[in-house]
This record gives sequence, C-alpha cells and structure tokens, in this order.
Amino acid sequence: MVGTGVVTLVIAAIASLFMAWAIGAGSSGSTPFAPAVGANAISVMRAGFFVGLLGFFGAVMQGANVSEAVGTELIGGVQLTAIAATTGLLVAAVLVAIGVFTGYPIATAFTVTGAIVGVGLAMGGDPAWAKYRQISALWILTPFVGSSIAYSTAKLLRSKRTAEEVVIPLLGALVGLIIAKVKFVVLGPPDVSQSLAATAGNELALPPVAGVETGTVVVSLAIAGVVAGLLAWDVRRNLEAGQRHFLLALGSLVAFSAGGSQVGLAIGPLVPLLDPFEIPLLPVLVGGGIGLLVGSWTGAPRLIKALAQDYSALGPRRSIAALIPSFAIAQAAVFFGIPVSFNEIIVSAIIGSGYAAEGGGVSRSKMGYTVLAWVASLVLAIGVGYGIFSVIEMVG
Repeated sequence: MVGTGVVTLVIAAIASLFMAWAIGAGSSGSTPFAPAVGANAISVMRAGFFVGLLGFFGAVMQGANVSEAVGTELIGGVQLTAIAATTGLLVAAVLVAIGVFTGYPIATAFTVTGAIVGVGLAMGGDPAWAKYRQISALWILTPFVGSSIAYSTAKLLRSKRTAEEVVIPLLGALVGLIIAKVKFVVLGPPDVSQSLAATAGNELALPPVAGVETGTVVVSLAIAGVVAGLLAWDVRRNLEAGQRHFLLALGSLVAFSAGGSQVGLAIGPLVPLLDPFEIPLLPVLVGGGIGLLVGSWTGAPRLIKALAQDYSALGPRRSIAALIPSFAIAQAAVFFGIPVSFNEIIVSAIIGSGYAAEGGGVSRSKMGYTVLAWVASLVLAIGVGYGIFSVIEMVG
C-alpha cells in the first residue's frame, strides 16, 4: 500500500510539473513583461528569461496561500486523492497548452479551478459556495477595476495639464506603498508570512496610535518616499530613460507576483497528498517554481509577442498604466489566497490603457475571442474533469 501511495504521488507530481510548465509558458511567463515588450523597453527573449527567474522567486516566497486554497478549499466533504489530483492537473494542463500553441491566452485559473471542482464533484464532494463567491467576485471585478484604473492612469500620463516628471514619482510612491505591504514567507516566523513594513516597524518599537501600528505606517511612508525620490531624480535626468526604468521595474514586480499566485495552480492539488508522507510545502514550492521557470524560458515568447502586438499598440505611458493595476490586483489575490488569471488581469489592463488613446489599436475581435475562450475554458474544464474522473471511478 505504501508503495502504491508513493507511485501515485510521483505520478501526481509529474502532472503538477507539466502544469507548472504550461503556466510558465502561458499565463505567468507571457503576461508580466508583455506591455514592456510592446513599448520596446525590452526584447521578447530577454523578457522570457527574466520573467522565469522572477517567477521562480515569487513562487518560493509567496506561493503558499494560493496553493493551500486550490488544494483544500475548492471542494467540501472530500479530500483529493492522488488520482483525482492527477486527473484535474492533466485536464487543465492540456487546455492551457492548447492555448499556448494556438496563440490564445487561456485563463489558467479558470481551467485549474474548473478541473479541480469537476473531479471533486465526481468524487462526491460538496460545492464550496462561500469560496466560489469570493473567487467569482474577483474574477468579475478584475476586468472592470483593472481596465478603469489603467484607463485613468494612461489619461493622466498623457494629459497636457500634468507634468510626467511629477506624475511618475507619485505613481511610484503608490507602488512603494504596495511593496511595503507585500508579505514574504522569509520575513515572518515559521509558516507565517510578514511584510517589509511590519518587520521593520516592529524593530522601531513605536507606540500604536488609535489602534494603528505607528511603526508600520512610518516604514510604509518611508519606502514610498524612497521610490518616489529615485523616480523623480531619474525622470528629471532623462524622461524617456526614467519611463523605461519604471516600466521594467513594474514588469519585474508583476512577474514576481505571477510566480506567487500561479504556482498555487500547479502544486495546489498536491497539498492534500503531502501530509501522509510528512513532506513540507517549501520544497514543493521550489519544484513548482522550477517548472514555471522552464516553461517561461521555453514557451513564453510566443504569447509575449501575441499580447504585446495583437491586443493594443502600447507606448511607455500606457504600458506603465497597464502594469500598475496588474501588480495591485495580483498582490490582492495572493493576500486572500484566490486563484486568479494573469491573462485576465493583463489583457483587461492593456485594453483599458489602449482605449486612453482613442482606442489605441485595440482589436475588438481578438477581445471577443479571448473572453469566449475564458468562459469556455472554465465550463469545459469542469465538464471534462467530471467526466474523465467518473469514467476512471467506474473502470476502477
């Protein structure tokens, strides 16, 4: 029995690595630097190289929340078996791989969530309605919130009433505040993530005011001030270079966030299988991060090109406008442990920023096909996952 359990765990791990490769080649590998490539700030191949490394570090340092949610919170009443996890992962990976090779960005979170829910229901599990409401709220709000913020930011950057030398540092300060609140597993006590602001704020030992941790606030404002100051110096020295540096920094932050979120889609189904073997989550996160890295290096350039050129002709301003809400939404998803599609985040932000310039070359037909692919991938993943596992159960 132990030998059988080990074999099934190994098979599930192989399926998980395949899923991680597919995600790295598609969602997490293609989307973070697509706006920067579209703005000619970085080449396609360099973008694929750096997004792989950054995604790996994000997976290791931020991947626990989403991994646990995908593995244990999508279905109630049952625990995923190795066969169920393998089935769900393979169904999702095949759908994502089809998207990679056809050039259409299938929403990875939709396919993985749908496949795991499908096999879970086939096992006789109960729908986790509370978690579904939380997930669907983010999925529905993401296009509206992301595109609206991107549109407003792009308009602000392009306005003749405002100077970019002032606006870009202010946007940098906002990004700095988000960075201060980002939680990292290496900063907290064992099995607990902690933010830069909280860690440094504790060292200051300032007394709280009206229930607010003063040290955390001071550190957050300090980080925001440093980022704003560096950007102010950079854009005043050379505006175009400052824009490019800010854009590349934002792409790096989004790539890191993608790794923290998307690795959970690949290894989350393995989480229920680890306890009997007393395997800690960290080495599994490392393995998932390596899968993302290899996928980014081998398969991402195709979709990077598709997103950078097919959806909207973006310049540096609109690319910056697209990446700021993408970073914020991605970190919100990681914080709450919600599986989210980076294709949905980036595409909606690109569309919003593109419309800031009287349409910006946005392809409406491509938009329509993409939304259809998102919806179809969720429905198809649920149906195929349910059907295949039901057949496996009958045969077994």
